[in-house]
Amino acid sequence: MSSLSYLVSRLLQIIPTFLLVMVVIFLLVRMLPGDPAIAMADAKATEAQLELIRQKLGLNEPLPMQFLYFVKNTLTGDMGTSILLKAPVLEVILERIPVTAFLTIYAVCLSILIAGPLAFVAALNKNGMLDIAIRSGFQVGLSTPVFYIGLLLLTFLAASLRLFPVGGYGTTFLQHLHHLMLPALTVALYTSAIIMRNLRSAVIEVLDAEYVQFARSKGLSRSVILGRHVLRNALISTVTLLGLSIGNLMSGTLVTETVFAVPGLGRLMLEAIFARDYPLIQGLTLTFAVMVSLVFLFTDMVQAWLDPRLRLS
Repeated sequence: MSSLSYLVSRLLQIIPTFLLVMVVIFLLVRMLPGDPAIAMADAKATEAQLELIRQKLGLNEPLPMQFLYFVKNTLTGDMGTSILLKAPVLEVILERIPVTAFLTIYAVCLSILIAGPLAFVAALNKNGMLDIAIRSGFQVGLSTPVFYIGLLLLTFLAASLRLFPVGGYGTTFLQHLHHLMLPALTVALYTSAIIMRNLRSAVIEVLDAEYVQFARSKGLSRSVILGRHVLRNALISTVTLLGLSIGNLMSGTLVTETVFAVPGLGRLMLEAIFARDYPLIQGLTLTFAVMVSLVFLFTDMVQAWLDPRLRLS
């Protein structure tokens, strides 16, 4: 199967997943306590005004019809108007997406920079002092809650030493890097612990493989063996784990963005939940679903590049 065919097949697999997500979101939002009409209306709204809002939202229609309206409006980009911000939901989401995307990519890059080299050092010194020290240090990061790591970094590096701002996003690229350093590092310290353990195990397993032993017997240098034979094969399982971690990062930005006052999708989701902003909750949930699906698609493509045999499956 060619790369293009593989990409098309993976894109087609996203469609039923997206439809299932829409069904779940539609049902869950309608199971929330409270009346959306009351949440949208003025405090002094009459029953007639509330009924008018319900008709406008289609809440008086049977559930199947409401779902069809929901699908139609979503596919045409009409996600309704935010109750909280009094603005089109799509416009609000598009304004916040770059912040969350930047934070996620930033955290992933830091995770790779931290975990990658240390995983190789630990694997090449299996059960040695360096290996034990690296694993012990990462175990602390893995067992510590993300929000607690964030509070520690915020207290010492931002509030006490004033090396970084306590919140915000900035306006230029360099300001984005500066403002998001602590939240990205908070996520990276936790994520890198997971990646390091997986990559270390994968490298150790590949080092014992027959083709690596054969490469050594041919007299190839250590750097060639590690770069050409070990790294590519060890990355296959790690890429899968990294893709899952990115999905968790994107959906778990609620805590990080709230702690560091980052104006992203996660913080917006929390505000929408407290305000019972049903249109915004639906729009944000769908956005996260699409973003995570795209991450998984990219992960599949990288895996297929690392291991061409996956294209045949």
